[in-house]
Amino acid sequence: MMKYDPAKHHRRSIRLKGYDYTQNGAYFVTICVQNRECLFGKIVDEAMRLNEAGQIVADTWEWLASQYDHVDLDNWVVMPNHLHGIIVLTDDGDNGDDGRGGSCVVGAVREPPLQNDHPKKRKPLGRLIGAFKTVSTKRINAWRQTPGNRLWQRNYYEHIIRNEASLNQIQEYILNNPRIWTEDSLFVKESP
Repeated sequence: MMKYDPAKHHRRSIRLKGYDYTQNGAYFVTICVQNRECLFGKIVDEAMRLNEAGQIVADTWEWLASQYDHVDLDNWVVMPNHLHGIIVLTDDGDNGDDGRGGSCVVGAVREPPLQNDHPKKRKPLGRLIGAFKTVSTKRINAWRQTPGNRLWQRNYYEHIIRNEASLNQIQEYILNNPRIWTEDSLFVKESP
């Protein structure tokens, strides 16, 4: 019998230590399919063509904003084996408008965690991503008749968007992602 070795099984967190992921701000996330398997459709003429599973992922991503008052979505795209998106955490019911016609609030700074200043318990970014993964996995497994199958990789990539220049660059990257698919580090050549 193998003995549990905490040093071997410990995963170092890639999150910013001491940062409160429930606070208002914009976050760029990338969520990858297990083993980078291309399940959500294909790139055709530099545009993403979702299949049924891809549409389920898109619908579930949009569900986050309808399910949670403090969540707004900025640019996002479902790719053949991953999702890129900007998720914006706002005050409950705030649409993220900065009063200048902007679509979201940026400028998150490194601060110690807030002391429960929120009137309602807000899910932090990690729990929101967890909810997205759980719901999309259940829906896709029901559609594929593969109960219990794993869909997503265990973790996800996130980047705190700190200023307008970074926001604009990330928005452009997301919009152009289907066009540059074969240059993307997540590109996996599909089987013939």
